[in-house]
Amino acid sequence: MKIIFYDAKQYDIDSFEKQRKNYPDIESVYLEADLTEDTARLAEGCEGVCAFVSSTITGSVLRRLHEHGVKLLLMRCAGYNNVDIKAADKYGITVLRVPGYSPEAVAEHAMALALAVTRRIHKGYIKVRENNFSLNGLMGLDFHGKTAGIIGTGRIGAAMCRICHGFGMRVIAYDVYQNSDLDFVKYYPLSEVLRESDLISLHCPLTESSYHLINTETISLMKENVVFVNTSRGALVNTEDLIKGIRSRKFHGVGLDVYEEETENVFENRQEDILESSVTARLLSFPNVIVTSHQGFFTEEALAAISRTTLENACAFERGRIIKENQVK
Repeated sequence: MKIIFYDAKQYDIDSFEKQRKNYPDIESVYLEADLTEDTARLAEGCEGVCAFVSSTITGSVLRRLHEHGVKLLLMRCAGYNNVDIKAADKYGITVLRVPGYSPEAVAEHAMALALAVTRRIHKGYIKVRENNFSLNGLMGLDFHGKTAGIIGTGRIGAAMCRICHGFGMRVIAYDVYQNSDLDFVKYYPLSEVLRESDLISLHCPLTESSYHLINTETISLMKENVVFVNTSRGALVNTEDLIKGIRSRKFHGVGLDVYEEETENVFENRQEDILESSVTARLLSFPNVIVTSHQGFFTEEALAAISRTTLENACAFERGRIIKENQVK
């Protein structure tokens, strides 16, 4: 099977090539270009295409892929809200993903963000580099003995629950489906989790019901001086409402690995750009906010798992044995 990899960075290529030696039936073509309606024509002669979470795969893109003979869309990520699944089904394109590459990678990054904003690590680092050893502006909070509220307790959320429990925190959670493996976690309605938590971390998928889950109303339920972290999907949070909450001093700290406006920014170097009307620029202006570039997944172990599972998906499809738990319908 010949697969074309869109928006392939060097680290993607290195990771996939390390794994591909174990899959001799796979032929790989790597492109820097993202998958769009215009670049879909480059998939001519390929049975499969591979894209990432930052690609917007609309019905028109899928139609073009279908016209060029593509039968398989491999998402090298867990999320698929950026794919028009109904259109994929219409054009006979199977969509496969990587549902569980490394839950710990994302959960550990979430806790890293929480600790960094809570203890003002980002500010302290800059001050010391300028020979300023004053502690002014660096007052933090203890997590030990506090309450962590985890929204979504799938694989990543469960890993975050365990991390918080290890810090000596009381862990409460909200999820439509309760995780029976987390015997130390108490489940409550969303409103109660928001009211009681000193640390709130989002680990839920983006759906119609979870879109803008965090907004003016839900922010108003939170404690004063709360720490808020999002490593899931940017559109879970109404960014304008979050900015209002930051300006009203609702939050001790905010850590974001994802945000609504990230599509143009993710994995790109925009050092020479002026972000004139950008909500990203506004978020970066606050001293108690840390924004990272969707790097929660970015560990050696996670990349290896993504590459391995993506190639396994391709081989299984070619042999007519689709890995059902990885299929998006």
